[in-house]
Amino acid sequence: MSRSVLISGASIAGPALAYWLNRYGFAVTVVEKAAAVRGGGYPIDMRGPAVEVLRRMGLAEQARERHVATRRLSFLDADGSVLNSVAPTVITGDEAGHDIELARGDLTSLLYDAVRDDVEFRFSESIAALADRGDRVDVTFASGRSQTFDLVIGADGLHSKTRSLAFGPEEQFHRYLGYCFAGFTMPNYLGLSHEGMSWAVAGRSASLYAAGDRDGDHVHGFLVFTRADAPFEAFADPAAQRELVASRFEGCGWEVPRMVEAMRSADDLFFDVVSQIHMPVWSKGRVALAGDAAHATSFLSGQGSSLAMIGAYLLAYELADAPHDVAFAAYERRSREFVEANQALATGGSALMSPRTEAEVAARSAALRALDGLPGEEHSEVHNLLTLPPERTTV
Repeated sequence: MSRSVLISGASIAGPALAYWLNRYGFAVTVVEKAAAVRGGGYPIDMRGPAVEVLRRMGLAEQARERHVATRRLSFLDADGSVLNSVAPTVITGDEAGHDIELARGDLTSLLYDAVRDDVEFRFSESIAALADRGDRVDVTFASGRSQTFDLVIGADGLHSKTRSLAFGPEEQFHRYLGYCFAGFTMPNYLGLSHEGMSWAVAGRSASLYAAGDRDGDHVHGFLVFTRADAPFEAFADPAAQRELVASRFEGCGWEVPRMVEAMRSADDLFFDVVSQIHMPVWSKGRVALAGDAAHATSFLSGQGSSLAMIGAYLLAYELADAPHDVAFAAYERRSREFVEANQALATGGSALMSPRTEAEVAARSAALRALDGLPGEEHSEVHNLLTLPPERTTV
């Protein structure tokens, strides 16, 4: 008899894990609190072993067809003058011709379509309570429905409900990096095409990112700012989020006033803190975590999506051939060093994108003008630290 697995979350780690567990003969159910797979979104990168995971899923060529091929990143001074314009690989360490950049929604759609006919997806549903009985996990859903599973995997992000239910409150694992951010779409009034622009002063940065062609109607806007404490009180109040962001960018130059105006009325505003999750273990009994729920790196690392894909593959790989307790431990042993090295990228490179102090602003300007001291080569090495085990024979 196949083992039953409940996965919470249908973004990247969840569907990828569902795909591999289904191939290994598990009976998989995925719950997602949103009403559908989320489309659109800013571009993300598949790097290093994550590209190989896509290839083994038969999705690499489809992903490459959606490759947005950013050609230029321009870094701006306080007055909006260009410090330097460079190819993205100078900053990210991407391997030309290997790594894939695509819209987040394109990746989630590819993953969902690859497994939607083989596993059960329940949208507008989430876990309300769970009880690990030793030989099973009893789950109560937000809808009131109850069901028993052999295993439960939380792939539900930075603020994972599964993690809080199984391991305790988020605060003990949450490492706030001192930034908040707002992401949204806005009119492409500058006519940007396959490029990004990044402006920064001490404690505040603003970026515009155009993944499409010049006649694209919209670009992605990002406003990032420092704050001593995480504003958890604003998470449930969109109006408070908008006011907080607007107040922090009051009086700024370049295109920031237009961006703030667009942010105020955007219907897709996403506000959050820039944080990581650090846990001593990623599993407890019959419950385990994957992706950001286990080890969020923050967007400053540029590696969250790749780690989600890689972790999903490795977790399923271990579960395919071992009892859950042995498999969970092996998954963590195989992954942790790689995860921690990628988490370190966020703190090492934050001054380039979002300098905190005038000294960091000056160092950023000097490095960009000289194209010296940028982290691309170091990043590339970290992206490829892990080698995937060979594919298993599927059932």
